[in-house]
Amino acid sequence: MAKAQDMNTMMKDMMGAFSVDTKSMEDTFKNQAALSEKLSGVALGAAEKSAEISSAWTKSTLEKMSDISKAKTEPADFAKVMSDFASANAEVVAENMAAFAEVAKKVQMETVELMMSAGRDIQEDTSKAVKKATDDMGAAAKKATTK
Repeated sequence: MAKAQDMNTMMKDMMGAFSVDTKSMEDTFKNQAALSEKLSGVALGAAEKSAEISSAWTKSTLEKMSDISKAKTEPADFAKVMSDFASANAEVVAENMAAFAEVAKKVQMETVELMMSAGRDIQEDTSKAVKKATDDMGAAAKKATTK
């Protein structure tokens, strides 16, 4: 009777026939983790700065609203306070939107720098891998033709 082949042994033998460069995989993982850490730092820094801007904006608005909440005897006084609040608020809006734009600009610049750096690293790694593969194939072809 025929003996059934052990699939685990067969798979192990088959995978053993292929050379796998685990160092390359480890390096890729480490590089990806480092890039993710840097990108997360950029995002968290932007979130922190945005929260600071929002908090200051809210505090400023609430301080200005204290004048509105005071009772007025004359309708003209109430209209003047509302007009002053609207003018001051428009100025604060412009300042804060400019601050948010600066945060966004900084995030964009830092992200582009990180991606460009990662691209250069990937290009160098790819070049090394292609050179190694070419050398290995050349050596294998030479070895096959000399037998």
